[in-house]
Amino acid sequence: MKKIYGIEVDCANCANKMENAASRTDGVKACTVNFMTQKMIVEFQEGADRDLVMDNVRKNCKRVERDCEVFI
Repeated sequence: MKKIYGIEVDCANCANKMENAASRTDGVKACTVNFMTQKMIVEFQEGADRDLVMDNVRKNCKRVERDCEVFI
């Protein structure tokens, strides 16, 4: 299942850091962050708890880019 989330990030490099951090999160099959549209597309692994996964995605993104935001 794929879901689109709004994000707030200041630069394309930061968006790339967020994409990498989110992609490495348990329960995420694939992730794409688009700086221009300020959107994150997350594809979840089958059976993953989306709410728990997204909480972890948000935490991992904050570790690499403190000023970013993922709107869940």
